[in-house]
Amino acid sequence: QVQLVESGGGLVQPGGSLRLSCAASGVIFSSYKMGWYRQAPGKERELVAAITSGGSTNYADSVKGRFTISRDNAKKTVYLHLNSLKLEDTAVYYCKKFAGVASLEVWGQGTLVTVSS
Repeated sequence: QVQLVESGGGLVQPGGSLRLSCAASGVIFSSYKMGWYRQAPGKERELVAAITSGGSTNYADSVKGRFTISRDNAKKTVYLHLNSLKLEDTAVYYCKKFAGVASLEVWGQGTLVTVSS
């Protein structure tokens, strides 16, 4: 059974930084595209960043230049580095394993990031 466990959320002031982690188990981690999504109160869940098995990345326009996604296949972990945080970055951040051949997508439970002064 595939499981994703996020950590690293918390309260941070505007302009601050955080690093989110998503540890995977029960999966050949290196084979799959991974991503981070977020959902703010009253809004739909949106893609923040994704990284392919080969290391190619893409970002939402709202976070380009501020957030960085990376992965450590040996540790089966994907990271999201959040810099220059803004009030509007406040959301629950979710990790996702994208679906693959004969493999369903899987979501983590989410970790809350609150940006407030």
